[in-house]
Amino acid sequence: MSTSLAFVFPGQGSQSLGMLAELGAQYPLILDTFKEASDALGYDLWALTQQGPEEQLNQTDKTQPAILTASIALWRLWLAEGGARPAFVAGHSLGEYSALVAAGSLTLGEAVKLVERRGQLMQEAVPAGQGGMAAILGLDDAVVIEACAEAAQGEVVSAVNFNSPGQVVIAGAKAAVERAIEGCKARGAKRALPLPVSVPSHCELMRPAAERFAESIAAINWQAPQIPLVQNVSAAVAAELDTLKRDLLEQLYKPVRWVESVQTLAANGATELVECGPGKVLAGLNKRCADGVSTANLNTPDAFAAARAALA
Repeated sequence: MSTSLAFVFPGQGSQSLGMLAELGAQYPLILDTFKEASDALGYDLWALTQQGPEEQLNQTDKTQPAILTASIALWRLWLAEGGARPAFVAGHSLGEYSALVAAGSLTLGEAVKLVERRGQLMQEAVPAGQGGMAAILGLDDAVVIEACAEAAQGEVVSAVNFNSPGQVVIAGAKAAVERAIEGCKARGAKRALPLPVSVPSHCELMRPAAERFAESIAAINWQAPQIPLVQNVSAAVAAELDTLKRDLLEQLYKPVRWVESVQTLAANGATELVECGPGKVLAGLNKRCADGVSTANLNTPDAFAAARAALA
């Protein structure tokens, strides 16, 4: 184990058609991992990620198992190639479930079924077209929170992802999000961009989904994580399994405290981060969250080889 190493797992938005194609051609372990997930789900997940259709891959209940499986395929490959075990794991939103599989709390088969259900419940909680999310760039957290409070007017809109200093995502009812976008622009936001998502994650509109999801969480035989896991809701390591499960449910309707999570990792000496999943969204965020933090990626053969060489 490397005490300075932490693995971080990305969330929704990291998926793309053809993800991990080169690694899959090179390493049977990638395809084997996707087959294991496909067997649990009852459809060919690798074919969906490689051939699409893209709009199906981008449906929440398909996106979540796809990203989780890609992340675990890379995790297994890292270990199989002799990579060091990290001192900590953390995941952004959906990525927290990938982190739980890596930490040994649940199996890949359990996890893909769980996040498929999570995606279904999230979509059912807010019918398509009624919710929205937007990225706000260039404002302090407190200013974004103030703009949301003013824009609510009896509807739900709140700051839900504290991704990096000056980058906050808001979510809620469509009209309230639109009002908040205007409020943020009026307060001097550099950019305020609606996001192409079907579900307003991590806001109060997701509480009914969490209440229904509790049954799925309770049905699993959870194991205590073998690697300390920094959670989104608390930006801390859960002391016990009951707290971990409670925070996992609350994560559906409470903010992702990513800045503080990265700062927690750094404060514990884990400054060499590895983004274990498709894409490199977290690498861009992490460096702005805490001083002295570097992030390597594993999403292509070249990136994987470079990370192995740098962190051997």
